[in-house]
Amino acid sequence: MEQILNDLVLSTAWYYAMARGLIVIIILMSIAAYSVLLERKASAWIQGRIGPNRTSHPVVAWIPFVGNFLMKGGFIQPAADGLKFLFKEEPMPGHVRKFFYVLAPCVAIAPALISLVMLPFGQLPGGQIITLCPGADVGVLFMFAISSLGVYGIALAGWSANSKYPFLGAVRGSAQLISYELALGVSVLTVFLATASPDQDNALSLVSMVNAQTGAWNILYHPVAAIIFLICIFAEANRHPFDMPESETDLVGGFHTEYGAFKFGLFFVAEYSHMVIGSSLFILMFLGGWHILPWVPTVGTGIVATLLGLGSFFFKLFLFLFFFVWVRWTVPRFRYDQVMRIGWRVLLPVAVANLIAYFIFYAIKG
Repeated sequence: MEQILNDLVLSTAWYYAMARGLIVIIILMSIAAYSVLLERKASAWIQGRIGPNRTSHPVVAWIPFVGNFLMKGGFIQPAADGLKFLFKEEPMPGHVRKFFYVLAPCVAIAPALISLVMLPFGQLPGGQIITLCPGADVGVLFMFAISSLGVYGIALAGWSANSKYPFLGAVRGSAQLISYELALGVSVLTVFLATASPDQDNALSLVSMVNAQTGAWNILYHPVAAIIFLICIFAEANRHPFDMPESETDLVGGFHTEYGAFKFGLFFVAEYSHMVIGSSLFILMFLGGWHILPWVPTVGTGIVATLLGLGSFFFKLFLFLFFFVWVRWTVPRFRYDQVMRIGWRVLLPVAVANLIAYFIFYAIKG
């Protein structure tokens, strides 16, 4: 009987873990879906168009007060797009390496899932951090390591397609990641120097970096590092003007040329998830995280302060995602040689010079 009870407890914990995993996947898919809607609406606004504004469903129409608003605003368009990807016919070209062709979207989405659940985005009145993985207090190096694994999905997709243009897109994506990871890593070392202290057990954790910004935000003390990091997260997320792995003007569709239906949708979810992760890391390291304003870390007490902190974080995240869209329709795509030149000849030397300058500053300061 005792063994049966132990097995029951284990199965209950297992089901609890499965439920948490399902919730994380739903949240990730929802964030990606509404990021697409934000991009479509913001693109339409920038170009003087209307954008998605007519999406109807009988069930939504019966929702009191907000049913018509949701339909006329196009806010259920992500549900239509997601179901479309889910129920479309899954193509399987005859010339691809089938096992790796199917594996590539899973490899692309897995790092996005892991990184997203580790992000802190608020703090409860008792000091407990709000995150999708309770108890996790990871360092920024862990986030860099996990999120950078997404390039394996791009490389695997381009190679498994067994075609020229996808392979070129995969090679471009790999070279771009290596180029900009170096500048990104060097740029944040100045933030490490400002955050680290002997009395902290985990000085390089994201929570420690947010707590170190209760006064002035890091963007005020480290503007050069912030600009370099901002440019690098555009390259890391493969967004305009650094979308070399896709570059539809010369590579048809790049690494995902041979993909369609739900597998193609997974690549989109991974791309928008990396946008969210990159934006969140910038907010946590340079914009005070859930602190509302510089030198104003909290407003109110208890649950009010928690809600205002959450609202501050997600408002900054919304502005950042809008900035991603704004840059897409403002800055033209660079050539591949220009992308490499910016990474190796501009960003990396500037990041190293900035780091040396801060080393000298802290050495003189003592």
